[in-house]
Amino acid sequence: MIIDHHGKVAFVTGAGSGIGRAIARQLADDGASVACVDIKMELADATAKIITDAGGSAAALVADVRDRGAVEKAVADVIDTFGRLDLIVNNAGVVTMSGLDTVTDEEWDFVVDINMKGPFIVAQAASRVMQNGGAMVNMTTVEAEVVVSSSGNCQVHYNASKGGVKMLTKALAVELAAKGIRVNAIAPGPINTRFTGGDITGPEAMAFMSQRLLVPRVGEPEDIARAASFLLSDAASYITGTQLAVDGGWLTR
Repeated sequence: MIIDHHGKVAFVTGAGSGIGRAIARQLADDGASVACVDIKMELADATAKIITDAGGSAAALVADVRDRGAVEKAVADVIDTFGRLDLIVNNAGVVTMSGLDTVTDEEWDFVVDINMKGPFIVAQAASRVMQNGGAMVNMTTVEAEVVVSSSGNCQVHYNASKGGVKMLTKALAVELAAKGIRVNAIAPGPINTRFTGGDITGPEAMAFMSQRLLVPRVGEPEDIARAASFLLSDAASYITGTQLAVDGGWLTR
């Protein structure tokens, strides 16, 4: 089945770069009008321009997903601009590279509020105006399932936040079923972005990751984008409450 989002409107958080930008572009390529939401307006504008320059339909919006008022305004702006809202992608996320001994209360709150509270606020605000038959995708990670540590140090606040999003996805699927809204999650494996601030394509990083990867390469943002477009589409109309690992086989062994 060909993915077709023509006539639908999507709201993508963290759309200014990396996976979020790839998802926004993919949804536009598949026919949706896309609200590109980011905490930095210049990044949201850049993504929207990429889409419109390619002949697609997009608008740039600024919102911090921790800020209920900002999220509600962004949702209202989407309705004012496009007249409807069908698809949600909760992609905005952060990590700080602190282990247990050094992570601060401020870091914990920062990461958990963006990664877990943010999707809750967006889901609550958006679901009130979404069309029946709409769909939502939340972004987790393989680290919602397993701890990844190449040095004996992991990020407990990040793991906890993304594990929470996995269960939030299930709860939202139950809560929103009566409205005809499906909710799923994607768990990316190692993806070639600068999310962690380092280069994961170098020899040392690949030597570590090759112990787990079955597909012998790092993923690209477009790998996640294609999966997101599928889960949001009618081709996935019988799928809800699940987490799809797009991880090159990372969780297999």
